[in-house]
Amino acid sequence: MSTFHVAPVRSDSGTNLMTRASSTSGLFALEQMEKDDEEPRGLTHVVSDGMLCDKGISEDWESSARIYEYGAAANPDLPAIPVLVHPASLHEAGPTRVIPFDLSSMIGGAAPCTSPNLMASYVRVLVGERISTAALATSQAYYVIRGGGSTTSEHGRVTWNTGDLFVVPKTDGQLVHECSAAEAHDGAALYWIHDQPLLDYLGVAPAVAKFDPTLFTRQRLLETVEEIRHAPGAEHKNRLGVLLGNAKTEETTKTLTHTLWSLLNSIGPKSVQRPHRHNSVALDLAVHAEWPAGRVYTLMGKEIDGNGDIIDPIKCVWATGAVFVTPPGWWHSHHNESDSTAWVLPMQDAGLYTHQRTLDIRFVDDELALHRGGRIRGSAFAVTNKQYTDIQTRAREDAEECPNFNYGLA
Repeated sequence: MSTFHVAPVRSDSGTNLMTRASSTSGLFALEQMEKDDEEPRGLTHVVSDGMLCDKGISEDWESSARIYEYGAAANPDLPAIPVLVHPASLHEAGPTRVIPFDLSSMIGGAAPCTSPNLMASYVRVLVGERISTAALATSQAYYVIRGGGSTTSEHGRVTWNTGDLFVVPKTDGQLVHECSAAEAHDGAALYWIHDQPLLDYLGVAPAVAKFDPTLFTRQRLLETVEEIRHAPGAEHKNRLGVLLGNAKTEETTKTLTHTLWSLLNSIGPKSVQRPHRHNSVALDLAVHAEWPAGRVYTLMGKEIDGNGDIIDPIKCVWATGAVFVTPPGWWHSHHNESDSTAWVLPMQDAGLYTHQRTLDIRFVDDELALHRGGRIRGSAFAVTNKQYTDIQTRAREDAEECPNFNYGLA
């Protein structure tokens, strides 16, 4: 163990003083140095008694102090993140508008939010019309649910079509979205995610752009998925999809932005993606689920049994163009009983979690194997991505064993 000894530093000459740590045989001492040039960032310098202010006396500071017994406050009872749905019908009719998925009244947010760190909304734009959006955020992402058009901002102009996704960094002004074409419902629909709730919580505003505006076209995304699908060993992977990255995160988190994370995930016909969990909240857009509804769904629950099945699951049926919330830490599995590939686009604040080394994504069969071997790990240090199960009847059996909570998706 290293022991630190710190003594008061005094100056009678007014010299700008700083300290540095030196080590001898494991013991650290603080050495005084003189420095005449610019004071380094984070340095606390010495002031004379005459420079001290008599405002904010200690009694005022103590009035805000709270002290808790460990067991009563180590895991505070916060409002739970609910399993809820933002139905597709909201963006399929009505005038040009923003349609927020605001759950702040349920989860205790002081400002609009869908999860503690993110806000999700639909943006509906009728053909020939335009609408402006703005957020005090470090990252904004837009996925084109349907339609064609363009978005203009201080970053430039980007044209988009169904299946495209684009992200923009800190934006001082507004983004103006205009619809020029629509294959259905008289207009375009965008899925809009940003991290203003995180900044609201921290009480800060973005100072610099952390990445460059970036566009992912539908064609490029699908071509990459097909390459992965035909790669050796693809039939055994849990995820046949693509994680979206950014040039500025290429050497670090490899995420959509420094805060946002997204995956275009495909689930083959008559197959299941086995249970998995992660610490981030997922705001999942069902990009495509074969009609009629009910044959593609997600099971969610807090616990798994010895066979790796979710205990007392909630069943969320997918509907194309709808968004549903997957709570943090819950085990969830994706089931496709239909005859065509299903697609989902989860948006998460997992860029931030990855940076903090706290995402902790786990796959059920890895955890069961460890448990059978007499081990329980504190964190998922490696991800195998190999629990992808082809089935014909298992999904139907699961559906019969749990309540079919629809939550407005059908």
